[in-house]
Amino acid sequence: MSRPRNPRAWRGGLAAWRHGARPGLLGLLVLGAVVAALPLLFPKNYFVTVVGVTAGFNVILAVSLNLLIGYAGQISLGHAAFFGLGAYSSAILTTRYGVDPWLSMLAGLAVVFLVASLISRPILRLKGHYLAMATLGFGIIVHIVMVQAVTLTGGPDGLSGIPGLSLLGWRLKTDLHWYWLVAGVMLVVVWLSLNIVDSRTGRALRAVHGSEFAAEMMGIDTARTKAQVFVLSALLSAFAGSLFAHQQGFVSPDSFSFFVSIELVTMVVLGGMASTYGAVFGAVTLTLLKAGLVVFHDYEMVILGAILMVIMIFLPQGLFVGLTRRLRLALARRRGQPAASGDDLA
Repeated sequence: MSRPRNPRAWRGGLAAWRHGARPGLLGLLVLGAVVAALPLLFPKNYFVTVVGVTAGFNVILAVSLNLLIGYAGQISLGHAAFFGLGAYSSAILTTRYGVDPWLSMLAGLAVVFLVASLISRPILRLKGHYLAMATLGFGIIVHIVMVQAVTLTGGPDGLSGIPGLSLLGWRLKTDLHWYWLVAGVMLVVVWLSLNIVDSRTGRALRAVHGSEFAAEMMGIDTARTKAQVFVLSALLSAFAGSLFAHQQGFVSPDSFSFFVSIELVTMVVLGGMASTYGAVFGAVTLTLLKAGLVVFHDYEMVILGAILMVIMIFLPQGLFVGLTRRLRLALARRRGQPAASGDDLA
């Protein structure tokens, strides 16, 4: 391929490649390398094979929620409801009706697609705390149905005996097997998020976040844009829920309560909103903190709350975003160059 005749265009394209697509691609490669190396270096480590699976699920959920909250600016306090709908769809279809696990997962996605499509437009007409209350109400309704529909969902006791998954004739039996599957899905979700953010849709989401009125003046269908990201976020959460049900072999309403939704929002804020890798970092950090603080028993939540308070006080932009911007500022000062704004963080 020959160079463009205009040297300025060549230099501009090179600069765009260096500061745009390259960081996202490099980040994904680094994340993939770390994910692949951990089980090889520590094949029987609890924090890799067990906590790693939980962290993978949380990353999928946090990245999907970050598309809605971080980029589109639409708060949701009921995200665990879609996670639960996906899980219970797989659980009910496989245990009650003997449906194949993969078909039950597709059915769960279809159910969540219909539910999310129906409620997205009316809910997303609301703004601010009204939107937060509406999504909270939806999450509570779904949780109540899980608890009260005893004949279908098993009620507070949940459903057990959910079959595992087989992939190309290979049955997933061990924690390490599930680690590889969840890690693969996680990387695909991160890649999908990076591509959406870097696309025309991603620019539309940021425009809606900045000012819906200005976005409409630019010709963006804000209602459609918000509905699309809401449905996509719900589908990713539902898929994670289906995987979770088959991995655990058991589901109960406690796994999809209001507190789970709050945890997911905390992960997004902890890592840094409007940053895909911030959501990844926040999800992994909070998962490891919860797992590591179990040794403190009754003081676990007190210590966790104190740690989160300190982080938010000194890094209000989030761990990943705040630390990355400080590192860029330090490097820029060392080189005697003006610091980058950091708005292009993936």
